[in-house]
Amino acid sequence: MDKNLKIYIAILVLVFGIILITDKGTPKPIDWTPTYSVHDKIPFGLYVFDQEANHFFKNQKVKRIATETPYEFLDSQYDETKDVETYKVKGTFINISEANNIDDQSMTEILYFVSHGNKAFLSMKAFPKLLLDSLKIQLNTDFMPTEKVTAWMANKKVSTKKYIFNTGVSDYFSKIDTLNTVVLGYQNDYKNKKQVNFIEVPYKNGYLYLHTQPAAFTNYNLLKKEQYQYAENILSYFSKGSIFWYNKGVNDERISGSPLRYIMSQPPLKSAWFLGLLGILIFMIFNAKRKQRIVPIIKPLQNLTVDFTKTIGNLYYQEGDHTNIIDKKIIYFLEKIRTDYLLDTTKLDDDFIKKLHYKTGKDEKDIQELVSLINNHRNSYHGSLEEDLLRINAAIEKILH
Repeated sequence: MDKNLKIYIAILVLVFGIILITDKGTPKPIDWTPTYSVHDKIPFGLYVFDQEANHFFKNQKVKRIATETPYEFLDSQYDETKDVETYKVKGTFINISEANNIDDQSMTEILYFVSHGNKAFLSMKAFPKLLLDSLKIQLNTDFMPTEKVTAWMANKKVSTKKYIFNTGVSDYFSKIDTLNTVVLGYQNDYKNKKQVNFIEVPYKNGYLYLHTQPAAFTNYNLLKKEQYQYAENILSYFSKGSIFWYNKGVNDERISGSPLRYIMSQPPLKSAWFLGLLGILIFMIFNAKRKQRIVPIIKPLQNLTVDFTKTIGNLYYQEGDHTNIIDKKIIYFLEKIRTDYLLDTTKLDDDFIKKLHYKTGKDEKDIQELVSLINNHRNSYHGSLEEDLLRINAAIEKILH
C-alpha cells in the first residue's frame, strides 16, 4: 500500500474517532416539533397512541386513513343505491392534530356523514372555519403562554380527577351555542379561570365532539404518570361502533420517499453517511494523479527521400555535370506545371506565359524571365553553365514558391 495512502487513512480514522468520542458525551437534543404523526416517537408524536389504539378502542374496529382525504374515504363508503341515502359504514370519525389539516370539501363530507347518525371527534388547536361557522362556535385566539394547563371532565360519573398538562398554550372555546351544546370538559386558562375545552354538539341525526387539547394524546402525556386516563375518559364517549381515524400528520406530506430517508432521520447514521462521503472525496482528491511510467522520447523517422535527393544532387554537382542538372530541373518544372495547372508545355511562348500568370498569380515578368532562360538554354550554348544553373534554379523557385 502506498505510504501517502496509509497516512490519509490514519488521519481519517483519527478524525472519525475524535467525532465519536465527542459525540458520545453529548446528550441527544429533544425534538419538540408538534408533528402529531403516528411514525414519530418524539414528545408530540402519536406513536404511543397508535400502538395502544386497540386498548383505547376495545372490541372496536379501527380503520386508519392516511393515504386518502376524509372526503375520498367517506365518499367511497356512501351507498349510491337508488332511493337509499346512507353510508355503508357506521361509527365515529376522529382526527387529532396540532392545526387544521382538513380541507373544506372534506369537512362538508364529515358533516354529511354525521348527519346520517354517526359521530365525529376532532381534537385540535385550530378548527376548520367552515365547522365553526356552521356550529356558531368561536375559539379563543388570544393565545397566552402558560406553564401548566389543568383539565378535567365535566361529568363526574366519568371522572372527578384533574390532570395537569405542560402544553404551553391555553386553548379553549370562547363562545358556544348554549342551547344546543353540551359541555363535556373544562380547563383553566393562564389566569386560572375555568374555560370550556370539550363539547358535544348535536348535528341533525348525529353528534360532533370538539376538543382543544390534542397534546393529551401525544407520546409525552400518555407516558406520564396517570395522564393516559384523561385520554381514556375523552375516548369513552366513542366506545361503540367502528373508528375511522384520519391519522395523517401535519408534516407527513413532507416526508421524503428517498431510500436514504431513514439514514437522514437518524442523527448518528446521518453523521456517519456524510463522514463517509467526505472520506471518499479526500481519497479521490489525493489519489487522482496519473500513475504510469515516463513516456520515452521517440525520434521521428528520417525522410530518406530528401536525403536521397540531396545525395544525387551532390553527386551531379561534384561531377560538374551542370547541363544534366539544368535539364532535370527544367523537366521537373514543366511536369509540375502540367500536373498542377493543366497547361500545355510544348510551346513556351507568350500565350504560355499569360496562362501561367493567370493560373499561379505570379509576376508576369518573373515568368517571362524563366521562360527566356529555358529557351536560351535549349537553343544556345553558354560558357558558364554553373552560373546558368543558379539563375534557372532561382527563377524556378520564384514561380513554385
